Amino acid sequence: MSASRTLLVPDGLAGERVDVGVSRMLGLSRTRAADLVMAGHVLVDGEMPARSTRLEPGAVVRVELPDEKPAAEVRPQIAEGMSLIHQDEDIVVIDKPVGVAAHPSAGWRGPTVLGHLAAAGVEIRTTGDPERQGIVSRLDVGTSGLMVVARTERAYTTLKDAFRAREVGKVYHAVCQGTPDQPRGTIEAPIGRSPQHDFKFAVRHDGKHSVTHYETLEGLQGATLLKIGLETGRTHQIRVHLSALHHPLVGDPFYGADPTLSEKVGLTRQWLHAMELTFLHPVSGQEVTYRSQYPADLQQALEALRG
Repeated sequence: MSASRTLLVPDGLAGERVDVGVSRMLGLSRTRAADLVMAGHVLVDGEMPARSTRLEPGAVVRVELPDEKPAAEVRPQIAEGMSLIHQDEDIVVIDKPVGVAAHPSAGWRGPTVLGHLAAAGVEIRTTGDPERQGIVSRLDVGTSGLMVVARTERAYTTLKDAFRAREVGKVYHAVCQGTPDQPRGTIEAPIGRSPQHDFKFAVRHDGKHSVTHYETLEGLQGATLLKIGLETGRTHQIRVHLSALHHPLVGDPFYGADPTLSEKVGLTRQWLHAMELTFLHPVSGQEVTYRSQYPADLQQALEALRG
């Protein structure tokens, strides 16, 4: 059973973002309030808002509070194949292998980035939900590559703001099926939850603004190696946008890839790797760039597609 609360926005919260208002009115963490908004559990004057919707005084806010599940626990556990690319007092940059989640969550019993850092003795000193401490952006379990984790509250706040303001350069490499009509282009299409499948997303007219840039790096046998730049960071964004172009990622049958091709090149996950991160260091202010290399499974699949 879930509980519901109906609240009137006081004058003191006029102009605040809806997630901030819900957080303050119900005494929830900002992360928890944002999750409720994104999951569709918050209505403002009967309509579903975006997190950035500004509240007006006297507006009626209705919040559904699903039954709470026990908080996931960060279990120290070394994740095989994880590499620490950079570490200082404020941040740590890791190269995440496939099969590792960013943080604990309900139902996930595998290794996590935070569990690996705990096992490696890398202390995270941020406040907020303990199972998500320091996480400023995530990669899917099935996506490998670079992530930055904040170690201090100052770094966490600064990096969070930088990601929200789209001031972080994120470069991915991806292999899609077939050949896009144009060798380079921009996909601008809103993304929302799929109405047919749990945990799946789709291009929807009522979705969130999403922008993906791509350019061809190499033509392959029945596939194309692409360089991807993201303006926004929606869940499954690259996978959804390329699937919408009818060029799903090789190895991604969840979004329409040919499973026989995946089997032929020996892939058990989507061909997608976070290659490069560029941002201003949250304390020094200097621009830093970190780069990764293809992991073995993606490199082998790429060689197979090169024939």
